[in-house]
Amino acid sequence: MKTLSIILGIFLVFALSCQPTQPAEPTLRRTEGTLTVDGRNRFYLINLPPNYDQSNDVPLVIALHGGGGKGSQMESDYLLTEKANAAQFAIVYPDGVQSDGILGARTWNAGTCCDYAVEKNIDDVKFIRVLIDELIKKYPNINPKKVYATGMSNGAMMCYRLACELSNKIAAIAPVAGTYAVTTACQPSRPVPILHIHSKLDAKVPYEGGTGIFGYYFPPVADGLSTWVKNDGCASTSKTVSTFPNYTLTKWSNCTNSAIEFYFTNDGGHSWPGGVKSRVAADDPSTAINANDVIWEFFKRYQLP
Repeated sequence: MKTLSIILGIFLVFALSCQPTQPAEPTLRRTEGTLTVDGRNRFYLINLPPNYDQSNDVPLVIALHGGGGKGSQMESDYLLTEKANAAQFAIVYPDGVQSDGILGARTWNAGTCCDYAVEKNIDDVKFIRVLIDELIKKYPNINPKKVYATGMSNGAMMCYRLACELSNKIAAIAPVAGTYAVTTACQPSRPVPILHIHSKLDAKVPYEGGTGIFGYYFPPVADGLSTWVKNDGCASTSKTVSTFPNYTLTKWSNCTNSAIEFYFTNDGGHSWPGGVKSRVAADDPSTAINANDVIWEFFKRYQLP
């Protein structure tokens, strides 16, 4: 009996060893973090893609919420984390500084806009610079040459400021429903590829310029694009314009190691194309394009030298 038990035991071990190994479930990492910058606690939410541990070439997208929003709101309304996991890039949602008023609105100091961040002259460029350095150090599989920034409204305006002042750290930007609000001389150290998305129906940050959200005057979107056509060494007269049923795409592609693309939708208003309507009074998101798809396809083409 003892011999039989030993034989059965050996057979069982052999049988189990022959079973196909089930692949381990990918580990999703979604965590909150805090940084102290200029004596203020600054908050962020980061999501790492399923392949993070298997790659040393993970891109990082910085997603900047609109005025009055926050990182977690941007994540839930614009579906960027789902895109990040599918396309295998890391995404971080920083929070703008919060006002001490009743509403406690969070904003970015993008130049002339917006609100508390401008009034207190918050150095948000420094915050993003420190954040990039911290994340690259903490998550070494992130490729420092593949760091990008996108943003909505006030966050889009902040993208333009980052392109001016952090062009050595950010490979490309994609502003949505914002405009160029930088007040100081824009002196990037290199050409910065830019993809801008806007709606003809946007009344909060009007395409033609004018008074909009928070009672601020916003310059025309075309003025900011013209600034970057010059910054990126593009010939202003050499561009292609493609018209589709629900949007127009303008491209400046003969730039210096760069490109500028502008998606101008006929629908959507002040919203994130392809996103979720965040509240009853909000504009319906455009269905002409999916912002997440076109932004990522654009970002993939560029990295820092």
